[in-house]
Amino acid sequence: MNQLIVNWDADKFRKMDNSKDSLQFYKKVFILAFPIALQSLITIGVNMLDTMMVGSLGDDPLSATSLANSFISVFQILCMGLGMGASVLVSRYWGMKKVADNEQTEKEASRALKQTVCLMIRLNVFLAALFALATLIIPGIIMRTYTEEEQIISLGVTYFRYSVLTYLFVGLSLVVTIVLRSVGQVLYPLVVSIAAFSVNLTMNYILIFGKFGAPKMGVAGAALGTLIARIVECTLILGYLFIYDKKIHFRVNDLLMKTRSLLKEYIRISIPVLISDGILAVGTNSVAMVIGHLGGTFVAANAITSVTQQLSTVVISGVSQAGAIVTGITLGEGSREKTMTQGYQFFRLGLLLGGLSAAFIFLFSNLIIGFYDNVSAETAETAKYLMDAICLIIVFQGTNSIMTKGVLRGGGDTAMLMLTDNIFLWILAIPLGIIAGFYLKLPPFWIYICLKSDQIVKTIWAFLRLRSGKWIKKISTGNDK
Repeated sequence: MNQLIVNWDADKFRKMDNSKDSLQFYKKVFILAFPIALQSLITIGVNMLDTMMVGSLGDDPLSATSLANSFISVFQILCMGLGMGASVLVSRYWGMKKVADNEQTEKEASRALKQTVCLMIRLNVFLAALFALATLIIPGIIMRTYTEEEQIISLGVTYFRYSVLTYLFVGLSLVVTIVLRSVGQVLYPLVVSIAAFSVNLTMNYILIFGKFGAPKMGVAGAALGTLIARIVECTLILGYLFIYDKKIHFRVNDLLMKTRSLLKEYIRISIPVLISDGILAVGTNSVAMVIGHLGGTFVAANAITSVTQQLSTVVISGVSQAGAIVTGITLGEGSREKTMTQGYQFFRLGLLLGGLSAAFIFLFSNLIIGFYDNVSAETAETAKYLMDAICLIIVFQGTNSIMTKGVLRGGGDTAMLMLTDNIFLWILAIPLGIIAGFYLKLPPFWIYICLKSDQIVKTIWAFLRLRSGKWIKKISTGNDK
C-alpha cells in the first residue's frame, strides 16, 4: 500500500479506463454529478436572467446588485463550507452504516450522522443571524467597502433592505441540500431547484418591471423576487428532510439531541472547512473590492463574465461535490487503495472538464456579451478581455476545484486545505492583483490573470498532495471508548 502511495504506478493509471471498476466509477460519478450540475445550471440560469433583467435598467443598477451580491455570496460561501464540512462526515458515516456488520456499529454510525446534521443546522442559523444583523444595521458601510460611487451605494442599500431575511432561507436550503446529496439523494433537490427557478423568474419579471398591476420596483424587485423564491425552496427542502427522508431519518425533535460526543470530531474535520471557506470568502471578496475600485466599467464587465464562468463550470461543480461524496463513502467502506485509484481518475477528469469549459467560453463569449445590449461599449470590450483571461484560468481552476473541494476534502484533509487555500490567495493572488491594477495599470486581461494566479499554483500542489497519500485521514463516530 505504501508503495502505491509513494511510487505512483503510471502504467496502472493509464489503463484505469479499460477496467470494469473504472466504468463503474464513471457511472457512479455521473449519477451523482449530473443532477448536481443540472441544479447548479438552474441556479446560475436564475442569476444570469437576474443580471440581464437588472442590466436592462443600466450600468449602475447592474453594478449595485452585483456588488451587494458579492457580500451575500460571502454568506453563501460560508454555508457551502459548513455544508461541505458536514458532508465529509455524513458521507463517511453513511459508508460505515452501509457496511456495518453488527447492530451496534450501525447504531453508532446512524447517531453520528444525525449529530452532524444537528450541529450543522445550529451553526447555520447562528451564521444567518449575524449576516442579517449586519445587512440591517450597516448596509451603507458594507457597500462603501466595494465602491465610492454614491449612486451605486444608494441602489445597493435598497437591494440589501429587501435581502435581510434571505440569509436564513438560502442558508438552510444550501446546507440541507448538501447533506441529502451526501447520502445519494440528488434528484429531489433538483426538482426543488426547478420550482424555485420558476418562482424566481416569475416574481423578478413582475416586480422589477411592474407587470400585472404590481409596482415597478427595479433593484428592490430583484431582491424581493429572490427572497420569495428562497422561502419556497427552503420550505420544500426542510419539509423533505423532516418528514419524508428515510436515509438520514432526521426529524424536528432531533434538533434538540445531545451532540457533545461528536463535537470534538466535528470541530476537527468540519470547522476547518468553514474557516477555510470563510477566509477564502473574505479573500474572494477582497478581489471584488479591488475590482470595485477599478471603476464601474470593470465591475459591470466582471458581473457579465462571472455568470458566464459559473455557467461553464457547472459540470465541474457537480463532479467536485461527487468527488467528496464518493471519496467519503469509499473510505467509510474501508477501501483505501480504491480511494487512491479514484483520486487519480478525478484528477484526469478535472483536466478534461477544465479544457472543455475553456472551449465553451472561447466559442460563446461574444454571443453572451451581445445579450447585454444596454451596457456601454467600453463595458462590453472589457468583458471580452476578461473572457479571454478566463479561458486560460478555467483549466487550472476546474482541476484544483475537483481535487481540493472534492477528493482531498472527502479524504478528511481539511486542516491542510484550510492552510494552503488561503496562503496561495493572500500571499500570491491578491497582492499581484493590487500591484497589477493600481500600480502597474495593466490591461484587464493581465489584472484578472494576476487575481486568479492562485488557481495555477493550487493545481500543482493538489497533484503532489494526491500522490503523497497523506490526505487520507481516519474519522471516528465520536463514540469510541
